[in-house]
Amino acid sequence: MTAGTSSPRRRLSRSAEFDRVYRHGRSTANRHLVLYSFPNATVDRPRLGLSVSRKVGGAVERNKVKRLLREAFADLDRDLAAGHDLVIVARPEALGLSEREGLQGVESALAELLERAGLRATASASGAGSELGRGSPERG
Repeated sequence: MTAGTSSPRRRLSRSAEFDRVYRHGRSTANRHLVLYSFPNATVDRPRLGLSVSRKVGGAVERNKVKRLLREAFADLDRDLAAGHDLVIVARPEALGLSEREGLQGVESALAELLERAGLRATASASGAGSELGRGSPERG
């Protein structure tokens, strides 16, 4: 990705922004992550906030999970509906996922949540939703 993809405008940074998403947004969860989303008409691209608590692990482990979440989000960003603020909360199981499956596992868990939340704009058009490992056992 280019240096411009992680500009501060693409991230939530103020606690008031996080609070708005937590209080007024909708949540979707799986075993590894919780996704909060809140529509924001003032932004043209989705903005991301991360919350990785000490329950996930020490500083090294938390930073690894955050790095993988940012990278997974950047990979999935082009398929997302515009105009949303998102907060991803990593559950303690996210560390195990990141150690077992790396970026691919984290990206799969995040993609599942984004799809369930209805935020993947091009998932149905491109067929990307069928790549989550839930589909048919046949691969052609």
